Amino acid sequence: MRDSYLGKRIRGGGYAFKGAWILIKNEHSIQVQVVIAVLITVAGFYFDISRSDWMFQFFAIGLVLSAEGLNSAVEGIADFVHPDFHTKIGYIKDVAAGAVLFAALTAVIIAGFIYLPYLFPNLFIQ
Repeated sequence: MRDSYLGKRIRGGGYAFKGAWILIKNEHSIQVQVVIAVLITVAGFYFDISRSDWMFQFFAIGLVLSAEGLNSAVEGIADFVHPDFHTKIGYIKDVAAGAVLFAALTAVIIAGFIYLPYLFPNLFIQ
């Protein structure tokens, strides 16, 4: 079973969970994003958001965590390949960080659409 198609998929899933745990355990940016994800999930229960709002919220959380994870991987590879400062490595790291910024801004906009009507009901027509 170990070398079967299913066995390889199960093993691959194990590596993915291991990688997620490594990110949560070691990467401060991921730790911050996980705390924000938990808080925003609690807010979702508190405000009893709609099913579609839950979908958008979890999409945004997944988008940010994925981008942060990929950014960490890019930074790790860049540091391994060229541990000293190099302008091209700096450029690569900046671009990866920029991708995280796009994901985070998207998540903030989604959160605004979801939660601002609950926080300021008089400003929004339902």
